[in-house]
Amino acid sequence: MLQPVILCGGDGTRLWPASRKDLPKQFMPLRGSTLFKQAVTRAAAMPGALSPLVVCNHNHRFLAASQLQEALAELPAESAHPANGLKGNLLLEPVGKNTAPAIALAALQLLNSGSVMLVLPADHNISQPESLAQAISAAMPAAREGALITFGVVPTAPETGYGYIQQGPALGENLFKVAQFVEKPQEDRARQFLAQGGYLWNSGMFLFTPERYLQELERFAPAIYEACTKAFAARSTDMDFLRVDAEEFAACPADSIDYAVFEHTSHACVVPLHTQWSDLGSWGSLYETAPHDENENATEGDVLLHDCKESFVFSQSRLVAGIGLSGLVVVETPDAVMVAQRGRDQEVKAMVQLLKKHKRPEAENHARVYRPWGSYESLIMGDRFQVKRIVVLPGQHLSLQKHYHRAEHWVVVRGTATVTVNTQELLLKEDESTYIPIGAVHRLSNQGKLPLEIIEIQTGSYLGEDDIVRLEDIYGR
Repeated sequence: MLQPVILCGGDGTRLWPASRKDLPKQFMPLRGSTLFKQAVTRAAAMPGALSPLVVCNHNHRFLAASQLQEALAELPAESAHPANGLKGNLLLEPVGKNTAPAIALAALQLLNSGSVMLVLPADHNISQPESLAQAISAAMPAAREGALITFGVVPTAPETGYGYIQQGPALGENLFKVAQFVEKPQEDRARQFLAQGGYLWNSGMFLFTPERYLQELERFAPAIYEACTKAFAARSTDMDFLRVDAEEFAACPADSIDYAVFEHTSHACVVPLHTQWSDLGSWGSLYETAPHDENENATEGDVLLHDCKESFVFSQSRLVAGIGLSGLVVVETPDAVMVAQRGRDQEVKAMVQLLKKHKRPEAENHARVYRPWGSYESLIMGDRFQVKRIVVLPGQHLSLQKHYHRAEHWVVVRGTATVTVNTQELLLKEDESTYIPIGAVHRLSNQGKLPLEIIEIQTGSYLGEDDIVRLEDIYGR
């Protein structure tokens, strides 16, 4: 059996301002879908694959659960895979500890299942997934025999943004011993790799049995193995989520699978992969994989360009008009605009650190904030008042709560709202409203089949999100 494991724990800071801590790049809408949903669809296309096991950060659990359900529901009937006992469960990391511990948790969950793990990052773009499927099928026998297999993409350019894997002696058809892993090189060295041959881009995709991985992890990174084993032993379930013990996992060292295992084990093998691949880790990589116009510009969203060349303009919320741009990256979101030279877009991470230094909320939060029940966004804020747009998904409920410092007016603009205010229950339709006094116990629910949209007007001496006293919450917050 082939068990896909999708890793989606990264923050994606190099795609700021579109990607942020509360909505990292794997979950953000991009070209009609999200990278995470594309990864789920790609995993489903693998021959004999079971339903995926997803490893994600605790803070993104509802985003991952929602998008996983959407992706599985969109699969054609012939792509339905047999149940594997996971039922789409998400395995939650209390904190990010890099790939070696994340994969260890998945391996512990799959131990003695008779499966081979296919580890796939959630933020990759693969234009020819059939090539990956063929490579996986060819590598399965070696994985069953105990090989730890990684997939190296045959390079097409002297890329300095990727690590490399050097092929060693051939072990079979399209299977090679790993000679060494190479850190991201300078351009002259990357050109040498391309000219010499035998060097592959490190894709971060892996194939092995859970037993072999845990055996090698225990041997070469015993502290990680011990911490993960203890954290997993104290696991608990919550709805579709599998939670490991937060305190035990916090003690786990952070390390990548390359450093912790693959650079030490004698079982490491690499399969060359001939496909168009990108980890979409920067705006430059998005530019390279996007359609270009006759002047080598790439755009997404509401964009108009005049006399521009070799630029990438990305708009989320409004018209962006460019005149005379050359070699620039322009990214617009509702609350931030970034402009950079295209060759320096790898430095976006430094800008995020600068924002954090100045304690700017834009470093981590979007104007639209996602919650398990839907989303909200602040439209305007002034002295003692704030106006928000709230969207509640069908069948979802906000927590039963109260506020000590603010009152609220709710106006329904789309859908039907079920509103609880103290002991009273109201049914509000479009263009109807209600008032929530300070201190009143209240709840907003959408029992309909369409999204509910309301405008909330807050008034009071303090309007912070921490002025919420939750009395009952179906999401366990």
